[in-house]
Parts: sequence; C-alpha cells; structure tokens
Amino acid sequence: MKRMNVRLNSLLVLLCVVFCAAALAGCQGSTNEKRTAAYSIVCTTFPQYDWLREIIGAQEERFSLTLLLDKGGDLHSYQPTAENIARISSADLFVYVGGESDAWVEDALKGAVNKEMRVVNLMDALGDSVREEELVEGMQCAVEEDESGEPEYDEHIWLSLKNAAYLTNVLSKTIQELDAQNAQDYAANAAAYMEALEALDSEYADAVAASETKTLLFGDRFPFRYLTEDYGINYYAAFVGCSTETDASFETITFLSGKVDELGLHTILAIEGSDQKIAEIIRDNTRDKDQQIQTVNSLQSVTAKEIADGTTYLGAMRENLEVLKSALN
Repeated sequence: MKRMNVRLNSLLVLLCVVFCAAALAGCQGSTNEKRTAAYSIVCTTFPQYDWLREIIGAQEERFSLTLLLDKGGDLHSYQPTAENIARISSADLFVYVGGESDAWVEDALKGAVNKEMRVVNLMDALGDSVREEELVEGMQCAVEEDESGEPEYDEHIWLSLKNAAYLTNVLSKTIQELDAQNAQDYAANAAAYMEALEALDSEYADAVAASETKTLLFGDRFPFRYLTEDYGINYYAAFVGCSTETDASFETITFLSGKVDELGLHTILAIEGSDQKIAEIIRDNTRDKDQQIQTVNSLQSVTAKEIADGTTYLGAMRENLEVLKSALN
C-alpha cells in the first residue's frame, strides 16, 4: 500500500484548499436532508452500510444513510471528493474500515463541522482479531512494510461472518446511543440479524467439515483470509488481497498450475469484476485443462444499482457459500 501514499498525500493537499468552499455547498445539502431525517450517517463500504440498514430497520425515515463507495470501485483505489469530505464533516455518525486505504480519514475528520460526531473505526473495534497481510507460497508479491516498519493489515474484515456479527453489535450500540428513544428497536433488529449471521456461519462450518478437500486456489487477488481462517481452509493465490498487480509472472502461473494438478482441484476461483485471464492461463497450463472457473464476491465493488436491485451482505455471502461447496467437493 506504500505505493499509494504519494497519490493520497497529493490528494489531501488539494482537499485542504477546496474544503472550505465545498463545505458550504455540502452543508446546505445536509441541512436539506435533516428536514426529513433526524440523523445523518456516512459509511465507506457496502457491508457496513448493509449492516446499518438491518439495524435501523423500520426507523429508516429517521436516518439519512450515505454509502461513499457505490460506483463499483473498491476500498484500495477510493479517492474522496471534496463533496464526500463535506458530507462526512456534517454527519452524526461516520463509519469506516480503518486500514491503510483509509489514511485520508484522519485529515478529513480534523475539519469536521459536527463536533459531536460519533466515529467508528471497524478495525479498531475488532482489536486483536485483525490479521496481517499474509504471503503464502506461490504468491507473486511480497507483503510490504510501511515506513514505521510495521506490517500491513488485511482490511477485508467483513469477509468473516464472525466479524460481521461482532461489528453489527458494535454499530447497534452506537445507533442506540445516537437515538436512545428507539434503542429497543435497534437492539432487537441487531439481535435478529446477528442470529442470521451466526446461522450462516454454522452452515459454512458444516460445509467445510463435510468437504472432500480443504484447499482453494485463486487465479486472482486474495481478499478472503478472514473467511478461510474461520473454517480452517488452506489456499493458494496469485496476489495478496491489496495488490494492484494485474499480470502474473511465469513462475506464479507455473506454481499455481502445478498445485491444481498436485491437489486434483477441479475449480479455479476469481473475484467479482475480474476478467479471469489469470485463472484461464492457470487452467490452460494444467494437465487436464478442464477446470471450471467460478467467481466469489468480496463485496468491495457493490454499486448503487446492485443495491437497488436487492443485493445484501447476507445474500452475497450465501452465494459465496454455494461456490465454496462446489469448489471443495
């Protein structure tokens, strides 16, 4: 992620220049929203947005809920606009992941207009449950260290259903503090949703326990460390989850193709939005060249249209379970 720091620093300089003017226009928009909504919530990624929708439930008219990353980009490439910064500045609650991709947040919050804003950093909330980026055999790029010598941490925390349940509880308590009048409703909604998350978590555990193999192979980036760690699944992949690489080396292709043959795998996985070229090249270099390529959804690039069409966190994770069952059997 160090390779993004220069670009982000330049962006922050620009935002400092335009913030004051943009905030005036942005705050007018927020004021208009508050005529019909008591509380403004801004969040960065879809999973947290969907968890909040479930917690709020029938009280949705009391909230203006904004998702910043709703145009198909992912967390690692997101660049906040002046309008985004202004919207965050006047929010009653701001929720973000908290990894290195969110390095811009600290500066954005310094100029917050709403001094009583509640802020939830999800990685901070998880504490010791956050994992470092992991380099496994065959991966093309190494895990870089930042200037302080500290390792990078895996930001894809939402891909653990256990994390999702824990963070739903954290967000529920925050919403209850924000709107104490309806706290019982939010607590009940969160409890019901956490029960659904825990039930799906059990389905995952049962599926893996009954599977013939315990190894997945990704011809792509690998943002699923939290999920595989939850259920004791081994994996191989072309790149770490935060990688910006798009072309795999000969060595990486050769290694992964060899693993497909060695382990007798019949499925090669890719993540949503991938052109699947690396997965296809891996397949074409195996002995049988007949493996199926399937897609798993890392929920990094959910668009406003997909949300309008009914995409939910639970629904996507259920679909991922079906892909997992197929790949492991």
